[in-house]
Amino acid sequence: MSGAEPSSAPAPGPAPGRRKRAARADALRNRDKLLAAARAAFTASGDTTPMEAVARDAGVGIGTLYRHFPTREALVEAVYAAELDDVTGSVPRLLAESPPVDALRAWMRRYAAFVATKRGMADVLRAGWDSGRIATPDTRRRIGEAIGTLLARGAEEGVLRDDVAADDVTVMLLGIFLTAATADAPEQTERLLDLVIDALRPPLSAPRPDATPRAAGGDGAGGSRRSRGCPPPPAAG
Repeated sequence: MSGAEPSSAPAPGPAPGRRKRAARADALRNRDKLLAAARAAFTASGDTTPMEAVARDAGVGIGTLYRHFPTREALVEAVYAAELDDVTGSVPRLLAESPPVDALRAWMRRYAAFVATKRGMADVLRAGWDSGRIATPDTRRRIGEAIGTLLARGAEEGVLRDDVAADDVTVMLLGIFLTAATADAPEQTERLLDLVIDALRPPLSAPRPDATPRAAGGDGAGGSRRSRGCPPPPAAG
């Protein structure tokens, strides 16, 4: 009795579900690469950067770019949303890795990068805000919540003031980043951030308003002499 003939059928390929998961993972990687390339290009050259240049920098074809982002506006808005998610979502990690003041300083630098990217996309973003596709109040709220979380942790540990509104800090930082950007002076930005951090530290203990001034080398005048057993000064005349 002869043995069974070896099968000539091809080996089965990946299951359909596995192929779909691999395709989705590949699409997500391409999307992330496109967002990173667009963020760098818009920060450096503004939102008029050719779409072909973004695709080339991402290492994908122009067709792949347009499958993910059919228009320039869609790409700009996706970059903005990803940056906002990153800057607001970084707070828990920063607080887990560093003391509150260091975490706040690191977050302010990350916020500066967000503002720089947003500035490069200003024209398209403005159209998005005007049309309502991008909600400005939501952006302000999320940034304020991030700052508020950092301030609250610092106040709990006694290293930051507990009487500062997060929105006031947002306004200060925007003023610094937008003004310093026109001068292209990173050293000045760092000095201004130092001033913000110093302003957010708790004030030193102040003397009580009703405290009796002390003379150099001794206690206050009057009753203090009697408390030390010294006779009162002679009356004038």
